[in-house]
Parts: sequence; structure tokens; C-alpha cells
Amino acid sequence: MDANGSAIVNVFIERLWKTVKYENIYLNPPDSTIDLYRQLKKYFNYYKIKRRDQVIENQNLSTGI
Repeated sequence: MDANGSAIVNVFIERLWKTVKYENIYLNPPDSTIDLYRQLKKYFNYYKIKRRDQVIENQNLSTGI
């Protein structure tokens, strides 16, 4: 990957982890490492399924589809 591609990927990764921290970890501080693992697993399942659908739905509304 060239330098430009990796910079774009870094931006997306930084935004993803910022979202994870503000929407999940800071609101529900984990008690242990196992608890953190479970929270992240649950959040990423939500992020991949529910949150993605909301984005697609919002795009459809804005484009009139």
C-alpha cells in the first residue's frame, strides 16, 4: 500500500476507535479485561449490523431512494 492509502486507512481506524471509546467504553467502564473483551465483541456486532443499517437508511432518505 502506498503512503496515501495507508494515511486514509489510519483516519478510518482512528475514527472507529474514537467512536468505540465514546459510545461504549467511556459510558460503561469495564471491570476486567474479560469484561472489556465482551463489551467490545458486543459493540462490534452492533456496529457491523445495526449501526451500518442506520447509515444505509439515512443515505437512502437523503437520495430519495
